Amino acid sequence: METLRKHRRGAPPGFFRVEAAGLAWLADAGAVRVARVLAVDDDAIELERLPHAPATLQAAEAFGRDLAALHDAGAPAFGAPPAGWDADGYIGDAPLPLRTEATWGTFYARHRIRPYLHAARHPVFEALCDRLKAGDFDDAAPPARIHGDLWSGNLLWTPTGAALIDPAAHGGHRITDLAMLALFGAPQLGRVLAAYAEASEHLPDRWRDLVPLHQVHPLLVHAVLFGGGYVAQAERAASEALSLP
Repeated sequence: METLRKHRRGAPPGFFRVEAAGLAWLADAGAVRVARVLAVDDDAIELERLPHAPATLQAAEAFGRDLAALHDAGAPAFGAPPAGWDADGYIGDAPLPLRTEATWGTFYARHRIRPYLHAARHPVFEALCDRLKAGDFDDAAPPARIHGDLWSGNLLWTPTGAALIDPAAHGGHRITDLAMLALFGAPQLGRVLAAYAEASEHLPDRWRDLVPLHQVHPLLVHAVLFGGGYVAQAERAASEALSLP
């Protein structure tokens, strides 16, 4: 079996082990193929190497349905870490709080927006946090088992369909993974989203309008890691979310 080894001497505590826990938790749902962890320690993780193939329409539709099933596998709470992990995690190289809250809005405000505002100070984020904590964007959907960093680079297309790598897995909102796919684009995105929406019973009616809200966090993470125009993009996404009733 061909393998992929990622190595980083002096990696932050738990950097690779929380990735391994997240991959195992996603795989346990039995919904989407997940790269198998072959070995992990403090400085490295070794995964099975997955062969690449074009993203066909059939594969995209299957992934949309399977992603809905993965989310429906659920999580104990919003912000819950993957099973077997009891500390914070990482999204890329940035720390990722894994702390539970009773509602998604409070979780998103406290643990997905506020920790990153040192890179983007603007009143729009405080106003958005106020509305989030007030429950303006909450719905009845239970916590989902989400990948958490589902940009196109972490979605691999293989001869047998889609597979996932490099998660920031936690209990979250379903739209978060969809919004990340849309943020930087993905092959056959329209087919993926349409198949997901058809399969899911938990998407709110206005879910497409809420995509910018769920993009605020990854944009803030990019502002922390890379600066540049991501601050302005995060501000625009927050303003768009605030314009919703």
